[in-house]
Amino acid sequence: MSEAHKLLVLAGDGIGPEVMREVARIVHWLDANRGLKLDITEELVGAASLAVHGVPIRDEVIDLARKSDAVLFGSVGDPAWSHVGFDKRPEVAILKLRKELELFANLRPAQLFDALIDASALKPEVVRGLDIMIVRETVGGIYFGEPRGIETLPDGSRRGINTEVYTTSEIERVARVAFEMARQRGNRVCSVEKCNVMESGLLWKEVVSDLHKCEYQDVELSHMLADNCAMQLVRNPNQFDVIVTGNLFGDILSDLASMLTGSLGMLPSATLGIVREDGKRNALYEPIHGSAPDIAGKGIANPLAQILSFAMLLRYSLNRADDADLIEKAVSNVLASGLRTADIMSPGMARVGTDMMGQAVVREMEKLA
Repeated sequence: MSEAHKLLVLAGDGIGPEVMREVARIVHWLDANRGLKLDITEELVGAASLAVHGVPIRDEVIDLARKSDAVLFGSVGDPAWSHVGFDKRPEVAILKLRKELELFANLRPAQLFDALIDASALKPEVVRGLDIMIVRETVGGIYFGEPRGIETLPDGSRRGINTEVYTTSEIERVARVAFEMARQRGNRVCSVEKCNVMESGLLWKEVVSDLHKCEYQDVELSHMLADNCAMQLVRNPNQFDVIVTGNLFGDILSDLASMLTGSLGMLPSATLGIVREDGKRNALYEPIHGSAPDIAGKGIANPLAQILSFAMLLRYSLNRADDADLIEKAVSNVLASGLRTADIMSPGMARVGTDMMGQAVVREMEKLA
């Protein structure tokens, strides 16, 4: 019998625990029917951790994450904690995990299911067949650069400071993830920066170009300015396969791309880190929809992004691509059958809650298997 994979589950705040319960259904089914063995540890993060431990995430939880094969994350955020200092905000939990585990490459797929084509903000003929992977650098750039802060000037006015900083090694490692990802997809990478006005952008373009010349000439490489990329995502999104970019631009462009698919509630993500001494790569998987406190506890949240995040975990951390394919096909079939949660509801469809959507995915997995 093979050793169980170690999985750390951090459901977090808001709708996090609700959608994570639907993943548990799938875990139980895969255990019973596909031989998936997981050693699962559950812990508190975000506002849930603040309420019990006084911090957004404990050092003990970060240590557990380091020792796990993967982390499955729900969401963090609670307006009840908006009055506290930045270092006590629930969102610090995810930032600290990314930094401490060196989770440097965020994978944000923007894929449109055929059944949801009318939910996209774009015309069907523009967005049909959408399948983009955005690879965003997540532990460098302006979100982490020094110096940073707010200072008071001699005249009494204040100045906010953030610094955009990237090194050769930081750019190379995220670009390498993008090139490797492209080889598994359409074999095209578009590198995005602002080399026309930012020295960090110029370095980014030079480093990506050099890496391409040395190691990845079989992959088609193009370059695009970030503002143009935003425009092109709306004008002709299917021109892209893999986009690789820095922290700030990746944050913005991935959210823009997400709306091409019709709903934030449908989109998963993965953040990959360094390869450890045991040969395994640190990795965290989470939906992009956030904690949605306004609908928490109502049983109406869409669990599909969390379920699809688990599918990414199976694919990239546990090497179970067949199980990931099964889940993704089941989700596609459930949507094609007309079931919808409130966020993706359209005329003529059948509205269901969180629980029923999760059950429907498991039933479809049974049929496909």
